[in-house]
Amino acid sequence: MSQPPTRRRLLAGTAGTLGAGLALPGDAGAQAAWPDRSVRLIVPFGPGGAVDTLSRTVANAFPAHANGQTLVVENRGGAGGTIAGAFVAQARPDGATLMMADLGANAIGKELQPGLTYDPVRAFTPIVHLVNLPIVLIVREGVPVRDLAGLLDRARRSGDGVPYASPGVGHPSHLGVEMLARMAGVRFTAVHYRSGADVMRSLIQGETEFSMPSVSTAMPFIREGKVRPIAVGAPRPVPALPDTPPVAATLSGFEATTWHGVVGPAGLPAEIVAAANRIFNAIITSPEVRETVQRVQAAEVVGGTPEAFAAFIRREVEKWTPVIRAGGIRAD
Repeated sequence: MSQPPTRRRLLAGTAGTLGAGLALPGDAGAQAAWPDRSVRLIVPFGPGGAVDTLSRTVANAFPAHANGQTLVVENRGGAGGTIAGAFVAQARPDGATLMMADLGANAIGKELQPGLTYDPVRAFTPIVHLVNLPIVLIVREGVPVRDLAGLLDRARRSGDGVPYASPGVGHPSHLGVEMLARMAGVRFTAVHYRSGADVMRSLIQGETEFSMPSVSTAMPFIREGKVRPIAVGAPRPVPALPDTPPVAATLSGFEATTWHGVVGPAGLPAEIVAAANRIFNAIITSPEVRETVQRVQAAEVVGGTPEAFAAFIRREVEKWTPVIRAGGIRAD
């Protein structure tokens, strides 16, 4: 039997009220609304790296906060994360496919690849900023440099530019060094590799002199004395390396970090965004997940609103676009 128009309007208003309530912690109606099936989290890099580790830590905690539903991690690496970005940009905006956001895939990919088939900012709905992973400037054992001033002096005396290892064109490690060179007025020579593991191998084998990887990637080699930390990209010292000064102590205003969050395709309904934001905030701030990402990845837990994440991404675009353009950086 059809319902009277007034009754239908009342039901519609009730549904809207429940949807708005999805953002409220502990709301049982919100938990029942999304997710009602397993969700795919597309990761823009291969297994084993820092973002994959973070994704699987989050996925393990997901069912406890999401009606018992699973978060299935799916790695789609390649092209600086833009293969994954293109896939998620074309996905249905129904909450079944999300992405672990990254600088290249979700902010600056168009600058690096002018022919990219999607807009890295407009093609996605920001949900939450999960973490920042600090990066650290390290030199290999045997290089006669003890601090950032020494590295800059070495660069000024080098005609060919001091060679450094990068895990790929446009990676935060690559752009961080390029920003450093630009601010200091020196020249470095990038040698690009396929992964963070290859970067560390190149340093240890003497192929390159320094790099700027994530702290979590560098720490095992720092502990073994194979590389030496001389500065961190964060504006303040990081807990894992309390005695290592920030680059900003020498070059005021410098800040570079690797960051990750969760996004969905453009057009994701507001009620799904609110529910997903609540769930991922609960996961990343839960004691067990927070302790794991801080201990294993030296990460800074962020969290917050979709609006704050959107604003952060815009700032990243504004920060790195001049660096990319000034250096003529392009991803082949």
